[in-house]
Amino acid sequence: MSIKATMIVDKDFKIGEVDKRIYGSFIEHLGRAVYGGIYEKDHSTADAQGFRGDVLELVKGLDVPIVRYPGGNFVSGYNWEDGVGPVEQRPSRLELAWRTIEPNWVGLNEFMDWCKKANTEAMMAVNLGTRGPAEARDLIEYANHPSGTLFSDLRRKHGYEQPHAIKTWCLGNEMDGPWQIGAKTAVEYGRIANETAKVMRLVDPTIELVACGSSSLQMPTFPEWEATVLDLTYDNVDFISLHQYYGNPSNDSANFLALSLGMDSFINTVISTADYVQAKKRSKKKINLSFDEWNVWFHSHAADRKLDPWQIAPPQLEDIYNHEDALVVGCMLISLLKRADRVKMACIAQLVNVIAPIMTANGGAAWKQTIYYPYMHASLFGRGTALVPLIQSPKYDAKDYTDVPYLESVAVHNEETGEVTIFAVNRNLEESLGFEVDLRSFGGCSLIEHIVLENDDLKAANTLEAPDRVKPHTNGSARVDGSKIEASLPKASWNVIRVKLG
Repeated sequence: MSIKATMIVDKDFKIGEVDKRIYGSFIEHLGRAVYGGIYEKDHSTADAQGFRGDVLELVKGLDVPIVRYPGGNFVSGYNWEDGVGPVEQRPSRLELAWRTIEPNWVGLNEFMDWCKKANTEAMMAVNLGTRGPAEARDLIEYANHPSGTLFSDLRRKHGYEQPHAIKTWCLGNEMDGPWQIGAKTAVEYGRIANETAKVMRLVDPTIELVACGSSSLQMPTFPEWEATVLDLTYDNVDFISLHQYYGNPSNDSANFLALSLGMDSFINTVISTADYVQAKKRSKKKINLSFDEWNVWFHSHAADRKLDPWQIAPPQLEDIYNHEDALVVGCMLISLLKRADRVKMACIAQLVNVIAPIMTANGGAAWKQTIYYPYMHASLFGRGTALVPLIQSPKYDAKDYTDVPYLESVAVHNEETGEVTIFAVNRNLEESLGFEVDLRSFGGCSLIEHIVLENDDLKAANTLEAPDRVKPHTNGSARVDGSKIEASLPKASWNVIRVKLG
């Protein structure tokens, strides 16, 4: 074995508690995420409400704690009232964000029912593009107020006696983007977001609110946007959002696998900006981060340009993910865990069909994309306390980044289960990587399993015809001797090493 990396973790050197909501996801009224995704009333597995049972099972397999809804760009032109009440009386609308027809067969109440079935919670977004504080006030009254008022009684009339008690709300979406319906300057957005936050908290003081950060780190106004928005909203919001997507259009795999270093930098810059505003305001309150859109997204761009407008649920943003995409998603999950002290929510965008870990055929099967696996492993085994990883690794230079470590890794200690889980990506495309982990402060431990996702073909993907072409195995080489772990991480691989303490 020619190259080797080491990692030391100590139970007292804590990054922070992992908020389970960093394993959240996203369902937007876009493409086949809703219609043909979570909902298809004529499907053989559909329940009485039209929700696909096969999709629900795959979602439950991910143990998704929170799902953002209903957008996304969609929300900036959405009238929530269109999606409640008798379905046969709901209007069809021109949906301008994605230039489709929105039939409103699924709305707020149906989505909340789906959340219960999926064992998840909702992160609800309000429209601050074409609407404002008044409509947000009406929506939260409908959703969260018990009874005795116009909108709470309307909910009860619609068959929902008990309030939905939605805790987490997004104040609009990507309001800095020129593509956004009702796009705003930072001052315009900060003012309307603050006033909206005030009225929503008057209706329900228990809620948490997410202010829009920049649409990506490439926006020319980043991070001045964050500084201005937080200056105007600081006392009334709890989170600032981050959005970022990555791709490999130039087919440079070594550079692609290095892009999570940019994600690290993005997170740290937003933390610094939020802390600058805190210092400026002499505030005791810390603003945390909601990375509520992240994923690989680039495969479907060409196909989307060829779609005719004004269809219902056309196949938009249907990236077919390959093995190297799964490795990048694994690196991004590790990036989130490395700042678990401040990143308290995150949403892989999206959940079904639209740049998603789950794909379906209309009327047919559902299957797991390659990115399903690292997401599932992190969600299932990445609960507890993230620990500071002291890593020594050989490095390489890529087009956009220098000194890229071949090893990307972090450890999570779950005190309740008495387990430590190590997530590790070997970025080396040619060679396996020797890996030694020193758990010196934990005493003796024993191996539970070493899961590996590997494939000789970086471009191998799962499809309807071959749904298991890329899937993990548990034949990893990890060995445990006392508090030391030794393993060989195959080239271009995602690894999960789980040990039992004591």
